[in-house]
Amino acid sequence: MAWFLRKKPNIEETHQRELPEGLWTKCPRCSAILYKRQLEDNLYTCPQCTHHFRIGSRQYIAFLLDSNSFQETHTELRSADPLQFVDTKPYQKRLEEAYRSSGLNEALTTGLGHLAGRPIVFGCMNFSFIGGSMGSVVGEKFRRAVSDALERGSPLVVVCASGGARMQEGALSLMQMAKTAAALTQLAEARLPYITVLTDPTTGGVTASFAMLGDIIVAEPGALIGFAGPRVIEQATKRKLPEGFQRAEFLQEHGFVDCVVHRKELRPLLARLLDLLC
Repeated sequence: MAWFLRKKPNIEETHQRELPEGLWTKCPRCSAILYKRQLEDNLYTCPQCTHHFRIGSRQYIAFLLDSNSFQETHTELRSADPLQFVDTKPYQKRLEEAYRSSGLNEALTTGLGHLAGRPIVFGCMNFSFIGGSMGSVVGEKFRRAVSDALERGSPLVVVCASGGARMQEGALSLMQMAKTAAALTQLAEARLPYITVLTDPTTGGVTASFAMLGDIIVAEPGALIGFAGPRVIEQATKRKLPEGFQRAEFLQEHGFVDCVVHRKELRPLLARLLDLLC
């Protein structure tokens, strides 16, 4: 009887082996093993360390807007390939893969809805669609969302998440920065509120245009927000950068962001802001 000589099992390893695939996930910050249903109920934030997981338009629509109030708009717009661009693969193939893997038709979802009973025009970027990059269709959908807000006299709320301009569209992508910023001047002249919510990550041309032009700029905790990467900035300025200088909390301390709010508090905060601004 040599059973007592066997190595004592590692309880943690045994537990991890027994985790059903697809039902559990691991927090990238604190490494806690989280039941996905619990994570969903907690609005995709870690109950141990408050890490905010990246989510997309479907999730934001579900917990920000009133139930069954959202009507998607401008779904007919699809990206073209005017440059016949090829990097490691053709741009058209990248688009097809993004359509299939994300179930979305673009990196920006727009629509009409209600938040706490108030009609709004809503937009949300999807990082899962080619890194939330801004191409011609994203710029055009944003411009049309502004037009919808003007036509209805409604405030515009946009949740941002982006890796920047879509390089496969070249200068056409960069032109969207000016296009979206110009559209927002019309919203300002009409004195209609524009609120942005910056999530992880919000970078590049989106940060340099409509993401930072909100009347109120809200950010989620720990969100990466900036234009260029730290290495590029250090090389350009020849200076050592402060720790965490592109995180939401640092930007709030330096006046670039109005408030940093846990995802659980986002809906009530937006409702209060809309009451004040409207």
